[in-house]
Amino acid sequence: MKKIKLIFLTLIFTLSYSLQSNSKSVPASFADLAERLMPSVVNISTTQTVTTTTNPFPFQFPPGSPFEDMFKEFGTPQERKSSALGSGFIIDEKGIVVTNNHVIQDAEDIIVRVNGNEEYKAKVIGADPLSDIAVLQLETGDKFTPVAFGDSDKARIGDWVIAIGNPFGLGGTVTSGIISARNRSIGLSRYEDYIQTDASINSGNSGGPLFDMDGNVIGINTAILGRNGSIGIGFSIPSNSAKIVINQLIEFGETKRGWLGVRIQDVTQEIADVEKLDEPRGALVASVAENSPSEKGGIKAGDIILEFNGVRINQMKELPAIVAKTKVGTTVKVKIWRNKKELTKNILLGRLETSDDFKVSDKKTEAPKDTIIKDLKITVRKLTKEDIKTRKLPNQISGLVITQIGNTSPLQKSIEANSIIVEAQKTKIKTAQDLEKIVKDVLKSNQKTILLAIYNNQNQRRYIGVKLD
Repeated sequence: MKKIKLIFLTLIFTLSYSLQSNSKSVPASFADLAERLMPSVVNISTTQTVTTTTNPFPFQFPPGSPFEDMFKEFGTPQERKSSALGSGFIIDEKGIVVTNNHVIQDAEDIIVRVNGNEEYKAKVIGADPLSDIAVLQLETGDKFTPVAFGDSDKARIGDWVIAIGNPFGLGGTVTSGIISARNRSIGLSRYEDYIQTDASINSGNSGGPLFDMDGNVIGINTAILGRNGSIGIGFSIPSNSAKIVINQLIEFGETKRGWLGVRIQDVTQEIADVEKLDEPRGALVASVAENSPSEKGGIKAGDIILEFNGVRINQMKELPAIVAKTKVGTTVKVKIWRNKKELTKNILLGRLETSDDFKVSDKKTEAPKDTIIKDLKITVRKLTKEDIKTRKLPNQISGLVITQIGNTSPLQKSIEANSIIVEAQKTKIKTAQDLEKIVKDVLKSNQKTILLAIYNNQNQRRYIGVKLD
């Protein structure tokens, strides 16, 4: 019995020791790491001239009053200097600095402070509002201590990180925490794949680096959640995404992103059911730009993009970032789902920054006539050339404008009045009779789900899956 207990205790001790040895210990101190990295982190201050108009009256008009706009031009214009603070970090010994675009946007003067007391003027090499990244050049011949980028893809939830920056103008501030989450999207920019951290990030930290325990930059601190300061939820642009933009800004002074020329949306369960797709995945093509790479490569509205250049697309939001990272002029294989089967298209990528919007013709208006679609409980009229011109819609499209939606209509919760139905069940709609026939066919079927392609009130082409009674 004693032998059994001894063996049992030995196993527990061995397992405990193994787990401890395989896990990373809590750092005893960040002092050595911070001391090494501080010379590479800079404080940025900017100034710009703001013009305001003084009130010529001894009283204030109520907010929203028509007199407020009427009399504001009688005021005296006054100019004042506005300043802002941010952070950044040096990536080249010649004084190349990375920061956020919003830190230096519209700045007339940029002053960069290094090592707490050495100040340099800086000029903008290039800036990208879409990713909120800017690259500066210090105007000096001095040499600096740069930091290196790490591999943000290897960063794991729970890893220790430190942030160094200029919060509230208090330069050289070090905070620590862990990676709280990955792949966050918070609606700040077009391309979002943020690292979330609980390291304290406050106003003035924007543009500063997020370091791993090897002292490599794995993120650019760009946003905080909470108006009054850090509440333990901060966001950083992953270094792997940032490096692509930074290298382009240094080389070209601008970005050169890949462009497919499609407007996309999420694949809902209803759409997956109609399309006989195994699960809601991929990116549904809502519309294709004229003369775009996608149109030339044979992609059509209604296709579902499942893979891009060998990368599986699980959610719609993944596709724009992957396309943007791909080199302009590359021929890529795009796997799509069309008519309940997989197809592969070869697409020669264009450049997003030089792409054109749809053009509109100037033909005369057609007289509209209202028609009631009884089974959908909506009233529609034919789309006119005047609609196309006024709403700046793609040229040569056809469809029906929804003028009224009944309270008991199956479209009540998913479509607004003035939306335009352009397709039903992947068939183009030209007349009210076209739509009526397709609706009746759907009602006779067992599925009773209709797939509509519409232009909403923001003129975005969308697919809507609707269950009919």
